[in-house]
Amino acid sequence: MNKIKELIQKEYDRQHNTLGMIPSENYTSKEVREAVGSVFMHKYSEGYPAARYYEGNEVIDELESFVRDMAVKVMTKHDSKEVQNNWHANVQVLSGSAANLAVYTSILEPGDKILSMYLPDGGHLSHGWSYSSKKDRDDSLESEGIAYKGGKKKVNFTSKVFDIVQYKTDPSTFVFDYDEIEKLAIQEKPKLIITGGTAYPRDIDYKRMREIADKVGAYYHADVAHEAGLIAGGAVPSPFKYADFVTFTTHKTLRGPKGAVAMCKREFAKKLDRAVFPGLQGGPFNHTIAGVGQALIEADTKEFQDYANQVVKNAQILAEELVNAGLNVITGGTDKHLVLVEVLSAGVSGADFASKLAEIGIIANKNTVPYEKGSPVDPSGLRLGTPILTTRGMKEDAIKEVAEIIVEVFNMLKNNEDQYGDLRLKVDGLCQKYKLPN
Repeated sequence: MNKIKELIQKEYDRQHNTLGMIPSENYTSKEVREAVGSVFMHKYSEGYPAARYYEGNEVIDELESFVRDMAVKVMTKHDSKEVQNNWHANVQVLSGSAANLAVYTSILEPGDKILSMYLPDGGHLSHGWSYSSKKDRDDSLESEGIAYKGGKKKVNFTSKVFDIVQYKTDPSTFVFDYDEIEKLAIQEKPKLIITGGTAYPRDIDYKRMREIADKVGAYYHADVAHEAGLIAGGAVPSPFKYADFVTFTTHKTLRGPKGAVAMCKREFAKKLDRAVFPGLQGGPFNHTIAGVGQALIEADTKEFQDYANQVVKNAQILAEELVNAGLNVITGGTDKHLVLVEVLSAGVSGADFASKLAEIGIIANKNTVPYEKGSPVDPSGLRLGTPILTTRGMKEDAIKEVAEIIVEVFNMLKNNEDQYGDLRLKVDGLCQKYKLPN
């Protein structure tokens, strides 16, 4: 067999024979995969519809225009007509980080100040992460209250170009204290405020963040990479009434291909498009745009709305079961698709927990928690999500079975036991009962 075909089959088998619980992953329809593997990959199309640098783009123009319109329609469908009519979508951005960078470069100059969420509390690298090694660290300079001023090691490109200040969660509740964020914004006077992250289990008050941005004269950017499909399905609040920019990846809860979309109010459309091309990219990936379009068609259905709401129900049941079993669920629950669990206080390593779950066929990921005491390599927490389990057709009863297995692994690790064979069989049984779609 051809080596690549062999590896494709191996990965297909791995995905079908394990329970994917990484919140940032999902499983697409066959139609999405066919679109991504289509002849659209053969065409160069630098520029935008009706303004290309190559001939032969009449079909590409039709494709991109359709997908742009679908992005606006699907993502703002739960907002008023006034809000819907005020948004523009760029579907050429190649990734979530690239989408974010396009927003920054469209409205900011090098050295401008950005206020974003602290990475260890659940923020994202692309929002401007930096840190100092222990020998270089001066905590009195880097952190004050919920504020983090950054370190000497500029890890992400954003932190190398812009002045980044980050806000933390409240140390007692691990949720945002918006009054404290407002005080920080007034003190720092950022030009851009960003919300969104990778491991914040609660809804964000977009209205309150808009008010804070207005108070200090800042632009407001909502990065909803994780929540995009839930917003499209009406399962969580929409930011479109309040934000100036909204970015998201398309491969998480939206159940599309690896890709992204950058959206903005119409007044920023030319600036955003120019930031993407020619500012940051050359020719777009038309096959990915086709896959995103197919995912948006699927998201514009009652079936997807039911799916999105079930993802949230499943996550809330998972959190409830883990809390009842005595695990330390951060914030005590969740409003969306992910659950964050702190385990180090029980004597369990987050890395060990993720590794042992993988051995029995549950694929989760180690993760930092607010006010992390470990390290990114061996953090205190575990991050769990329900998008793929819900794609498999699982509902509340099946989620309780999964939670029971996770609790058993946790207790075995805590008690230094090593008898996991039966749990692998239970996972195999669930994989066979709840199959991924073809």
